[in-house]
Amino acid sequence: MKTITKIILPGIYTWLIPFAVSFLFFKPGGELGIPYDLFKSIMIVIGSITGCYFLFRHFRSLESDFVKQGITVGVSWFFINIVLDTVILIPIMKVSFPEYFMSIGLRYLIIPAFSITVGYLLSNKIKQ
Repeated sequence: MKTITKIILPGIYTWLIPFAVSFLFFKPGGELGIPYDLFKSIMIVIGSITGCYFLFRHFRSLESDFVKQGITVGVSWFFINIVLDTVILIPIMKVSFPEYFMSIGLRYLIIPAFSITVGYLLSNKIKQ
């Protein structure tokens, strides 16, 4: 149960919150109401803020194993986001997985980059 509440559920939220916010930028009928490049930038910012918030919540309760936790949570959240996109977003977009991965999926590497960096920062801070 601890894994579900500490890793899986926050990982789902890192996907769900930006997905929900994205609906604010679409007109009825599904047409994007702002330029596509602006939409992509906004989604990256929303996703990064969401991820940072949940990383903060994750790491504040830890007392050790920061790097290991950074790797675990980063890789887990990366795959959670990819799986949710595969199940929900790819059918909506009507694109192949390679097309999706090149345009959106690759961006999820930000998650392990952030989480592993935080893990190393905290580990080095504790050693000092």
